Amino acid sequence: MAKGSLTTKTSNEGEIRKGLIEADLIDCIVNLPSKLFLNTQIPACLWFLNRNKQKRKREILFIDARNLGFLKNRKNLEFTDEDIAKVASTYHNWKNAESYEDIQGFCKSVSIEDVKALNYVVTPGRFVGLADDEDDFNFEERFTALKTELEKQITEEADLNEQIKNNLSKILIS
Repeated sequence: MAKGSLTTKTSNEGEIRKGLIEADLIDCIVNLPSKLFLNTQIPACLWFLNRNKQKRKREILFIDARNLGFLKNRKNLEFTDEDIAKVASTYHNWKNAESYEDIQGFCKSVSIEDVKALNYVVTPGRFVGLADDEDDFNFEERFTALKTELEKQITEEADLNEQIKNNLSKILIS
């Protein structure tokens, strides 16, 4: 479906979404990246519906797969087999209550009550959050390095401006 189906309230879509949530019919929603389909550049989403939930009642799994895939060319993105397996295994592990864990920035299991609290908007990014940076980012070190680099560039700019003035004055005198 189009990504707008996750949030829009036009044409009673908000009421339809609310009904699906209240009836506990949504198993999983996967947010897909743009450029994934040949005939459209817009981002899309997958809705997995289940009329007879045996496990995970009153829960919805949100998967944000927008950062998966690689650009095949300027206009098209493609998932690798590993990307597909990552999404599929996450869903199956969650559905079967096997070794599933929420992963910050990628997937999260959310109660229907939490979805209600966000006015039935089901955008995965709202629930999974941002990915944790794996590198230890030291702000003071980074800031000091950037400040030093900027000061060096300002000095170089002043030197270049002086050279330009000197060269221009030679042209005008000749």
